[in-house]
This record gives sequence, structure tokens and C-alpha cells, in this order.
Amino acid sequence: MYDVRMMTRRSVLQTGLAGLAAAYGLSGCGSDDEPAGNGSDGAAAKPSGTVSFGSNYSDELPKKALQAALDGYAKSSGVEVDLNTVDHNTFQEQINNYLQGSPDDVFAWFAGYRMQFFAERGLATEISDVWEEIGGQYSEAFKTASTGLDGKQYFVPFYYYPWAVFYRKSVFEKNGYEPAANFDEFKALAQQMESDGLTPLAFADKDGWPAFGTFDYLNMRTNGYDFHVSLMRGDESWESAQVKTVFENWRELLPYHQQGALGRIWQDAAQGLVDKEAGMMVMGLFVGNQFSDKDREDLDFFPFPEINPEHGQDAVEAPIDGFMLSQDPENEDAAKDLLTYLGGAEAQSVYLNVDPNNIAASTEADTSSYTPIQQKANELITGAAQISQFLDRDTRPDFASTVMIPAIQKFLREPDDVDGLVKSIEQQKKAIFA
Repeated sequence: MYDVRMMTRRSVLQTGLAGLAAAYGLSGCGSDDEPAGNGSDGAAAKPSGTVSFGSNYSDELPKKALQAALDGYAKSSGVEVDLNTVDHNTFQEQINNYLQGSPDDVFAWFAGYRMQFFAERGLATEISDVWEEIGGQYSEAFKTASTGLDGKQYFVPFYYYPWAVFYRKSVFEKNGYEPAANFDEFKALAQQMESDGLTPLAFADKDGWPAFGTFDYLNMRTNGYDFHVSLMRGDESWESAQVKTVFENWRELLPYHQQGALGRIWQDAAQGLVDKEAGMMVMGLFVGNQFSDKDREDLDFFPFPEINPEHGQDAVEAPIDGFMLSQDPENEDAAKDLLTYLGGAEAQSVYLNVDPNNIAASTEADTSSYTPIQQKANELITGAAQISQFLDRDTRPDFASTVMIPAIQKFLREPDDVDGLVKSIEQQKKAIFA
């Protein structure tokens, strides 16, 4: 089976990636309206009633942008959207209970393995008919990222964003800093920043997932993209020399990380970048959400530095976010109509006009208003040899949440016991993947 995680630069360019880009407080209220059916003449009736929508767009700017897109749909369709917004991390942690309880008709989620995991378990409804409407706006790579193991589509892409090393241009200009091309230069730059009174790397991992981006880049730069894929699938040993080298490389960087990471969320760490107290931050393009419109013009990035020349900077971490249809939607016709709208250029352009910190997924979206950093992000991805989806999206959700989050947090507390750490991960991996 062709997997989005196995995209090469050739396949990316050939398929047009230039366009790429209830339970526990989460249950939504289904509509009391009867779903629209067929008219007496056999033609499909116009969708009506209310669609419930489960959202993890809890930060102020993404929440505002999503509301703008949903308002556009409601105005054009006459269908009401009942938006149920839950804290981003709470949503992710409780998604399994949510989907098995009383989920909303439509819910926000992620492409690739994370989508396939729930589709395979019957916790989502296929939307291949939606793809018949929107498919012309997407490359084959995007369609693959939206396809379950049964060959049917379950996901509508909305936007994507690369991870990189972000910094403020004014801070670099003032201090004469230059983006680091390799690991030695990166460490030297961090050391210079420390000497200049800056925290070299803003960093947070209270929520568990932010550190995955650093791990993934260290792994792909050290061992290559193919090893990353095999490791995430459970096909490589965590006790291997390759994995130990990743943690050893990370240990060299830890002294330059912002202290107290396990008590800090990423938004608070990003504030150090905003306030010019930190020099850099390994994060996704969405870090721009923490900047004012004026300060966002000062934001820039460079690709995570090369470690092993064999792999260079070939791989880019660029997760795809979007939406799915729950297993038993109250108003399926209207829900699919909404998904068709969200998969189109209009909705994505409306969203990005409010939140210019991502790249539209549709190839037909208007990019003329992209900011310089959006354009640079798009170029970074289209020039990549391989695209990864992020650790917790490229592996089993249970392995990511129950094994890797506590394991990496333990490493951040006790970085000297790498042997014990990888041994524990490997033992748990065997139990889960078995």
C-alpha cells in the first residue's frame, strides 16, 4: 500500500505538492433535526438542519479563524453549525472515549496513521463521495493521506504546516547571528546566544507532544527518514545504536534548552521568543499565533540543521490537519455538505485570512495574500525529499501517548540513563505492537 509517509521528492513534485500543504467532557449534542433525504423525484434534497462540530481549535486565533469559515458555510447553505470547542490537548487525550461515546457529527483530527487507526476500528464514516466532489483540488499524496487501510477516504485536509527552527529576524540582526546549517554550527550558535544573555532554545513539554518535533528531527537528521518510518511502525529496536545516538545528540543540546520544560506549555515557551528573551524555538509554523500582526513580520525560520551528511536536510516534518465524519452522525447529509465546503478553496482561504500561520491544503486556494513566511514555508515543503507527519501521527496512538510521552519526559528529567530508557521503550513497544 502506498503510504503518505513514504513520499519521495519525485512523487511529491509529480503529484503537485506545491498545492499542499458523551464522554469526559467531549461529547457533543447531535441535532434533533431529521437529516435531509431524497425528494419525491429521486433528487437529493438540499441539506438542512444543524450539524454538530467537535473542535480542538482552542487557541484564540485558530478558534476565531475556524468560526469565520463555519459562518461562511452557514450563510451560504442555511445549515446551522453547533460548534463544540475543547482544549486541544484534552481533545487528543480523550479522543478514543469521545468517538466511542456520543461524538459530534464532524470532528477535527489528523491525516495519515492517526486517521487510519480510528477508521479501521469503525469509529468514523467513510466520505469517498465527498472526495468525488473535492478530489480535483488535491494531489494524490493528499488523497493517500486521507485514505484508510480499506482504500476508502475518511478525512478532508484543511491545512498543513512545517516544523523548523524559528527565530526573530531583529534578534539575529542585532547580534550578528546566522542560521545554522549543521549540528556543530547549531550548538555553537546556541552557546553564543547563552553568552549574550539569551535562552538559546525556548522549550516546553508539559503536554507531552511538543518535544516529539525535536526528537523526530534529531532522528531523521541522524538516521534518515526511512529509519524514522520503520521505528514508528515498530520494525526497529529502540535499543539499537541508531536510537541511542539520537538521545546522545539531544543530550548535547539539553543545556541550551529553556529550563523547567515539564511545567510549561508551548504557548508560554513561545512567549520567550516573542519577548526576545529566547533566541530560537523548534516548533511548527503555528508558533506565529503567539505574535501580534506587527511582530509576526519579524518571525523567520531555518530548516533543522544537518547532522549526518548522508541524510542532509532532506526530510521535513509537515503535519496535515483536517476533519472527519463520526461513525453515526445525526445529520449525515448536512455533515458531508459541510465537509465538502471545508475541503474547498473558499473555506481554507477564509480561514487563512484570519490565521495566516498555516498553508492551505487545496491547490485552488488563493495564495496571493500569503505572507513572506507562509511563502517560505510552502517552498520548504515543496523542496523536501520526504515529508513526515509527526511522531504521534506516524505511530500507533496508544504507543505515542502511553509510552513515548512519559519516556521523553523521563529523558528530559534524567538524560544520563539512555540505556535504561531505550530498554524500557523497547519492552513496552513489543507488548503494544504484538
